[in-house]
Amino acid sequence: MSNSSSKDNTTTMKALVFHGPNNLALEDRPRPTLKESTDAIVRITTTSICGTDLHILKGDVPTVEDGRILGHEGVGIIEEAGSSVLNFKKGDKVLISLITSCGRCDFCKRAMYSHCSNGGWRLGNHIDGTQAEYVRIPYADTGLYRLSPDIDDEAAVMLSCNMPTGLECGTLSGQVKPGDTVAIIGAGPVGLAALLTAQLYSPAEIIIIGHNNDRLEIARSLGATQIINSADGKAVEQVMELTKNAGVDVAIEAVGVAATFDIAQSIITPGGRIANMGVHGKPVELHLEKLWSSNITLTTRLVDAGTTPMLLKMVESGRLDTKKLISHRFELSEILKAYDTYANAAKKHALKVVIKCQGVIAT
Repeated sequence: MSNSSSKDNTTTMKALVFHGPNNLALEDRPRPTLKESTDAIVRITTTSICGTDLHILKGDVPTVEDGRILGHEGVGIIEEAGSSVLNFKKGDKVLISLITSCGRCDFCKRAMYSHCSNGGWRLGNHIDGTQAEYVRIPYADTGLYRLSPDIDDEAAVMLSCNMPTGLECGTLSGQVKPGDTVAIIGAGPVGLAALLTAQLYSPAEIIIIGHNNDRLEIARSLGATQIINSADGKAVEQVMELTKNAGVDVAIEAVGVAATFDIAQSIITPGGRIANMGVHGKPVELHLEKLWSSNITLTTRLVDAGTTPMLLKMVESGRLDTKKLISHRFELSEILKAYDTYANAAKKHALKVVIKCQGVIAT
């Protein structure tokens, strides 16, 4: 595979293309064009890799077909806007939401944008995504957010997916409130996003549970009051010791495997809330024989990205420093290396990786 520059810069671009499980390639692809009057074409300046992209790479997401350009996170500049796009024009700096929403269907009217009848999670799934020099954004008026020219691209790109997921699926679904004891099971990027956003609601304690000491120490630096390494299988006992056998008010499951879901069920206090945030590919066991009489609330959801405007204001004001989640930076020409780094996070000491797309470096 060659990473050399495109032969015709007016019609082609570099893009990261999925060709089946464990098969990615950086290729020359045709630049996207407007298909509907509500579309916009965005020149990507910064993108990122999500844990969901790794699920795609493993073959766990059958909706992603051979030849799909991956990615659903990005910041860029409007290159072209369709005639029906009212809120944006050529040259505007924008944040791309992972969620495509028409704004008109029954689900959108209920603010369930992830279930939009004409959208949902489409970028890098059903349509070509953001890990490229250009991307087509359907329903641009609802799928983009205007950014001030001086906002940091890296801080903003964390709002495409990671931060709204942590806030909506973790903190808000768990109904974190002042004085709560919160446990977050999983110290990856989305778990740390829940950690950052949970602090906005003044819990008394935030316990982070994980098996990677580097990430646990990062969690401590980001505000965790207690960290627990679950590698020895004694996480439940340690949580119960810390809480004097009371358990936690909120348990946020941020991994998506049976073992972490079991921890969440085992440490929740009567009247508590379990917020499932992890992507589960296999069944888990729900212990209703223990929970049925405990007034437990269990929530599941997809991120709708309805909180993005609020998060953007907090980043712009300096109240929320999302760049703390970034560990590695790459050029688009190095995106295969970026995937390797992210897929081997423990070995490479990686959290979020960002990819700069301001011109591919020839190698």
